[in-house]
Amino acid sequence: MKKMKASISVLCAAVLAATCFASSAEAAKIGVSMPTQSLQRWNQDGANMKAMLEAAGHTVDLQYAGDNDIPTQVNQIENMIAGGDEVIVIAAIDGSALTEVLKGAKEKNIPVISYDRLIMNSDAVSYYATFDNTKVGQMQGQYIVDALKLADESVKGPFNIELFTGPTDDNNVNFFFPGAMSALQPYIDSGKLVVKSGQTTKEQVATLNWNLEEAQKRMENLISSNAYGPEDTPLHAVLTQNDALACGVVNALLATGYDNTNMPVITGQDCDKPAVKNIVRGYQSMSVFKDTRTLAAQVVKMVDAITKGEKVEVNDTTTYNNGTGVIPSYLCEPVAATKDNYKALLIDSGYYKADEL
Repeated sequence: MKKMKASISVLCAAVLAATCFASSAEAAKIGVSMPTQSLQRWNQDGANMKAMLEAAGHTVDLQYAGDNDIPTQVNQIENMIAGGDEVIVIAAIDGSALTEVLKGAKEKNIPVISYDRLIMNSDAVSYYATFDNTKVGQMQGQYIVDALKLADESVKGPFNIELFTGPTDDNNVNFFFPGAMSALQPYIDSGKLVVKSGQTTKEQVATLNWNLEEAQKRMENLISSNAYGPEDTPLHAVLTQNDALACGVVNALLATGYDNTNMPVITGQDCDKPAVKNIVRGYQSMSVFKDTRTLAAQVVKMVDAITKGEKVEVNDTTTYNNGTGVIPSYLCEPVAATKDNYKALLIDSGYYKADEL
């Protein structure tokens, strides 16, 4: 508990720090491009970023690209470049779709910060701010290992598992999925974990746009084709790598007769409100909490350093190569949220109000 309180104190300190830049920052017009408003996570990212940048004295041009519409995002970024934005922060829909439009930013010497999703194949990207995405996957996979006691030799299994990740055009999936599989693959290889569908590659388990409905449809198909059910073939775990996927999977399982007494171990990411409610109800097991206030605060620090011509703080200069070279990065730390700690992590820290959950 002391460690948890210390972690929350650090998060709050980071948020408070972001409000203290106004007296020293060089005011600038900052473009912020977010992928969609259909997911709670991106609404919060955009709102947090705008509030913190404005508190630091900047003018903010915040744009959402419809519902993950790539041409809309490209057009909005073009307008940011033409409109005199001095730094542009981009959470890309498709990390490989912005190469051409960002040539304009490069020509005008506009620094680009890639936000959470790495923009690929563009030498216009100056910095990358994200969470440790390999660790996100490792936490999800290890949670399943621990929940099923797979490392205990007296626990024989086998246990049935199915796998869900995001779209292959989201570069983060290249870290989430291998991170999770680093924990799960040894048990799949030994036969202690069984993927009855046979779908184990990133391409086979990808979900377009992290879409809840697509995840639900695929889970429904897996249930029917493998006879999963409380009274039929047991399903012990589902690796789902964000909360939208987890909610889709939960919906399909509830319709099949599962409840909070027999629900498989289900992972998630982002601590979206519906997912946290499902954790409280016993329908979802955990979600990796990536405090967007912490990430936004770090981006504000980056923007301020850029506008003042100072050295930008990074903590990783080896991991993230976008095809044109390694991008200097800052990685924030994720935390696992469960029924046991969600109040301290999400409510006591001020991330949510109690009545929201």
